[in-house]
Amino acid sequence: MTDFTRSAPVEHSDLLPTVLVVMSCVCFGSIPFFARSLTDAGMASYAVAFCRYGLSALILLPIWLGLPRQHWPVVLWGACSGIGVGLGWIGFVYALKTVPVANVGVLYMTYPVFTLLIGWAWFRDLPSKRAISGALMVIVAALLASSPAAIEPHHLPAMLISLSAPITFGLAINILIHKLTPISPLQRVASFSLGSSLALLPLLLTSDAVEVLPQNPAHWWLVIGLALGTALIPQLVYSAFAPRIGAARSAVAGAVELPTMFLVGWLVFVESIGWVQWLACLLITLAIVITPARGARNLSTQIVLPGSPPAKSNQRLSDVWFDD
Repeated sequence: MTDFTRSAPVEHSDLLPTVLVVMSCVCFGSIPFFARSLTDAGMASYAVAFCRYGLSALILLPIWLGLPRQHWPVVLWGACSGIGVGLGWIGFVYALKTVPVANVGVLYMTYPVFTLLIGWAWFRDLPSKRAISGALMVIVAALLASSPAAIEPHHLPAMLISLSAPITFGLAINILIHKLTPISPLQRVASFSLGSSLALLPLLLTSDAVEVLPQNPAHWWLVIGLALGTALIPQLVYSAFAPRIGAARSAVAGAVELPTMFLVGWLVFVESIGWVQWLACLLITLAIVITPARGARNLSTQIVLPGSPPAKSNQRLSDVWFDD
């Protein structure tokens, strides 16, 4: 009862991390511009996915190689999350080739629900009522932002395939929050990017060069923008600050990707946007406000910062990440 009656202000110490996570997700929301532009230029979906993560993996490889042995189990978790997201992202890029950006974005924005479901089923995290409400508001906003009449029957298979992206991203968020806090943000991104690249590398090695490389030199800036502007830089920001605000708010704050995708579709690919989309934006903003953040900062600080007192061994992560 108190979840719906008491106010849920964003604490001052949580404001900057929340803003940075939101801004990183705006960068993630610009992905359709780069991905569709590259696939329109003839690149295969898996090659576009590899371009997003490969450069990050190469740049951060020395960090990964320098990790002490005791951190290898943690790094393996990060690599596994990267493998899942890398393969799941193929479905997202594949759908963008033929399905309007708005429709693909609508399905992608179901990942907060997968985040909470996986957290509950795997990590035994019971989300608070406000966390559940926030995720449901995102789903309602996503449904409002796309008319069923706009979904043509031949788009349905590609849209179903695109669900691989939100499912694997929901898993990756949970691994980031629950498993990767003992290592630094750079190490988290290094392990994640390496896993994504290794998962996609066999597909590249068995393909023709015309399918995996831009044939027009002018398109290389799209590859660089995809790798740095939508992957390395925002991933560093996200992995550094998401643990401080918790899994629930990280998932719902990421919902700003949806209006960003709509803007990309509207401005670049001439897709229509109306009052329904702006109503969806309002719901997403409210979802960010009502989702709790207090407590996430405390555990991540105890684990990451040297000299901090250890977290209590009998403390459940669900008691920390979700505020009742």
